[in-house]
Amino acid sequence: MARFEHTVTVAALDRHWFEEAAGAVVDLFEGSREQGGAILLPDGRPIHGLRLLKGRHLQPGAQYGDAPEENGKPGAPGAPVVQEATVLREWRPSRTVEVESLMAEESLSVRVGVRLREPRTPRALEVSLDGHNPKGGSLYRFSGRARADLHAWWAALDRPSSAPPAARAPVVGRAVHRLAKARLTVTPRPADDGSWQVSVVLSVRGRWLLRPVAALALVFVRKPVERGFREGVDSAAEEWAEMLAELPSLHGEALRAQIADELTAP
Repeated sequence: MARFEHTVTVAALDRHWFEEAAGAVVDLFEGSREQGGAILLPDGRPIHGLRLLKGRHLQPGAQYGDAPEENGKPGAPGAPVVQEATVLREWRPSRTVEVESLMAEESLSVRVGVRLREPRTPRALEVSLDGHNPKGGSLYRFSGRARADLHAWWAALDRPSSAPPAARAPVVGRAVHRLAKARLTVTPRPADDGSWQVSVVLSVRGRWLLRPVAALALVFVRKPVERGFREGVDSAAEEWAEMLAELPSLHGEALRAQIADELTAP
């Protein structure tokens, strides 16, 4: 088994702002309605690029997609990935919201499931992924599962900066392929200046008879793999900083209005 670890320091996200923003998004969708396929916010403005394709709005089984003029044509030169449908599996804003998307192109089909627990004050986020090449065999299949326990995340950051890291990582992801499997954990801790120190650990091992082969291969590729892993974590930290810089420092009705503007903007 190979194990890679890297820690980065990132700016903190305010928990109260995050939960207020999440609640505002849920409330906007809860108050939305469908008209001629368009999804209208409570103020009557349509959500840009989102249409109801089948079923009843905000009911299990409802299918959503891009506006027709925004979809690429399958098989056209340079066409983007075709998102055939996003299906609403569950809509209970006080308990669970779950959606499932199927994205397909000629050489790749990917099904992604997302479940958010207690959406108005998010408790946990669960993501599943299954992909395959329609023209390939088992070597072209892969799957992954990830769970972010958001209550455990905030609890880990409420600990004193001098305390050891949380015993259990709040974020855990697993990926499986016929040749190997991987496990990724993300654990935060508070820094003295109010920022977050986030440790990311990746473990990879070969499967079945390929374990010795994978171990031998890592002797030759460990350094470039480790370098790529560190660069990936650093890049994610930079993207996090850019995202925080773009978030509005608003609250209440002003925040709700800003979110509505973002949902309806072209």
